Amino acid sequence: QVRLEESGGGSVQSGGSLTLSCRVSADTYNYIYMGWFRQAPGKEREGVASIYTGGGSTYYADSVKGRFTISQDNTKNTLYLQMNSLKPEDTAMYYCAADQSWDDFVRRPRYWAQGTQVTVSS
Repeated sequence: QVRLEESGGGSVQSGGSLTLSCRVSADTYNYIYMGWFRQAPGKEREGVASIYTGGGSTYYADSVKGRFTISQDNTKNTLYLQMNSLKPEDTAMYYCAADQSWDDFVRRPRYWAQGTQVTVSS
């Protein structure tokens, strides 16, 4: 069983920064795909960033490249998303997710955290 506990989020002004955290409670932390998806009202869910905990390879959506950084602390089984230069269009509910399969992770991850709201005002 993989359990995800998400924290962080909040409200900032445009240009500000926020950090999201996602702690994984699982024996398989070192061999899973993890990352964040986001969904704004009236919009489709979007993959934001992901990482393979077994090797560190990362993926970023074009919309966040150069502004967001995903990282991991293996000693704490925790994933981080550092979000800089935030824009109003980054406003959404952000969900940490995980799956043992990349194909499944891309389509629909099996494991989800509760979500956290990020609001960026202009």
